Amino acid sequence: MRWELDWLENRARLSPHKNAVIDEKTSKAWTFEQLNKRANSTASWLYTRGVKKGDRVALLSPNDISYFDFMFACGKIGAIFVPLNWRLSLHEINEILADCTPIVIVIHQEFETICQQLNNLSTFLIEEASNYEAQVSYVISEEILETDPLAMIYTGGTTGKPKGVVLSHQSILWNAMNTILSWGLAEDDVTVNYMPMFHTGGLNALSIPLLMMGGTVVIGKSFVGKEAVETLNRFNCTTILLVPTMYHSLIQTAEFQNSDFPCMKIFLSGAAPCPMQIYEAFQKKGLAFKEGYGLTEAGPNNFYISPVDAQINRGSVGKPMLFNTIKLVKTDGCETEPNEVGELLIKGKHAFSFYWNQEQETKETVKDGWIHTGDLAKRDEQGFYYIVGRKKEMIITGGENVYPLEIEQWLAAHPAIDEAAVLGLPDEKWGEVVAAFITFKHTYSIQDEELRTYCQSKLGRYKIPKQFIRLEELPKTHVGKIDKEKLKEMKIQS
Repeated sequence: MRWELDWLENRARLSPHKNAVIDEKTSKAWTFEQLNKRANSTASWLYTRGVKKGDRVALLSPNDISYFDFMFACGKIGAIFVPLNWRLSLHEINEILADCTPIVIVIHQEFETICQQLNNLSTFLIEEASNYEAQVSYVISEEILETDPLAMIYTGGTTGKPKGVVLSHQSILWNAMNTILSWGLAEDDVTVNYMPMFHTGGLNALSIPLLMMGGTVVIGKSFVGKEAVETLNRFNCTTILLVPTMYHSLIQTAEFQNSDFPCMKIFLSGAAPCPMQIYEAFQKKGLAFKEGYGLTEAGPNNFYISPVDAQINRGSVGKPMLFNTIKLVKTDGCETEPNEVGELLIKGKHAFSFYWNQEQETKETVKDGWIHTGDLAKRDEQGFYYIVGRKKEMIITGGENVYPLEIEQWLAAHPAIDEAAVLGLPDEKWGEVVAAFITFKHTYSIQDEELRTYCQSKLGRYKIPKQFIRLEELPKTHVGKIDKEKLKEMKIQS
């Protein structure tokens, strides 16, 4: 295997005694030398199970060091690491297994009871691999190339069947280098990862880049706002990536209000556009906060913005990183002018290779080397980019284009509203009407007319929701995004 692909081996040589990974709950730590030894042992265990280059290895586990064990082990022998979303139903997991046909499935003891219900005979508990004392060293039967697959991460599937996004060694390597250089990650950086590690945000957004740089990753189990504050301070964390719904609960805790976060350099938000009140909560405390944009098919990291620019240009994800190219195109294929909305296209060595077993989907997404993200964005005169929303979520009402994010941001700024989600519902007269699903803080309740008056102070008449649907809680996807497909289903069924 080429040296630049097995960079963990080299990092273990450069920083053998530096803590690489720490378990949040037990405080057990593993150095880079120990992490590399675990990966080598796991690679040998896979080799004795007949795993070779190109074979898939699936893992079903909550956040755990085993994600690193198996991902790095697969990298060493040329296999493809497939982390499984444990929040899916058994039927959905079996559908994914039927699609990727793994040679081996490894199960955390927490999910031991479903071992016999998975459609695969080669199922093992993690302990068997982690307790393996290598009798035989793994052998690389074929040369491993940069363009060979390393991981396959299945998309959420909220708009259809989950797709296996194949990420090559090159993709993961360039995303990490791009992130290190563009974001200025350093060897003394420490993060706690609460993002699910079966998701690209949990693996590739911050964890892999930090480990490559020689930093430390604390593996968080489940996110609880007040406990997260304690963890950030206990481990002297310098950075963290959370989704907006996590920040929403974090900033409401007394622990957040009472902590100065002395070691924190930056709080990062991703996965969905961030409400303005979260920016304001961090600004009041004098803490650096910014948001980014990414997707499984492209890294996921694609933009950089400094904390100073993030406060001046609130809502911006920044400018393209060092080693990628971005453009915005209109429906006619022409590039947009400043402040004009278009579809976001991405190109770079951090891009995915293809969708597993979905050749047509791949062709529709990647055209002339450009990933068509399906996201809408605009760029201002200074070159800062702003995500407007999903192309599929854009509402056309009476011939006018409405971008839900603008309305969501304004509704969420109301002091009585806790969360808001806006989508288009079918309507005979208008084609679609704007509908807002909202939850309230505490026991607040506001009449529709008052909400409309509030919207009129900021929004054009055609953007004002014609329906306000009150809920106790908005449904979330497995990565913490508001699930608009479920909202639409709920409304149709009612």
